[in-house]
Amino acid sequence: MATRRRSEGPDSPRRPLATTPEARERQLINLAYDLVEKRFRDGDASAQETTHFLKMGSSRETLEQERLRHENEMLQVKTEAIQSAAKMEELYAEALGAMRAYKGETPPEEELDD
Repeated sequence: MATRRRSEGPDSPRRPLATTPEARERQLINLAYDLVEKRFRDGDASAQETTHFLKMGSSRETLEQERLRHENEMLQVKTEAIQSAAKMEELYAEALGAMRAYKGETPPEEELDD
């Protein structure tokens, strides 16, 4: 006879397993939050769980999250600037080559290797 799976309760429907590692990670995180929430409601939350969520709600944590977002934006802008500079350098090299060709000059051997 097959064994029955334990019901998770009427308010928590069975979810299918995620197909990607990222989705699975999000799924497990959600389950962990649900469990901690249940422990809070039942009055069984540990001191570590309580402290964690108190810190998450603090103004310092909000400022830290904002700082991290700004750092990420700054890194993205710097990356775009580097890519733009590389593209400009390539365009200048092409323009110089076109001007030399227009003047009828042949590029020296050293420049052909670059």
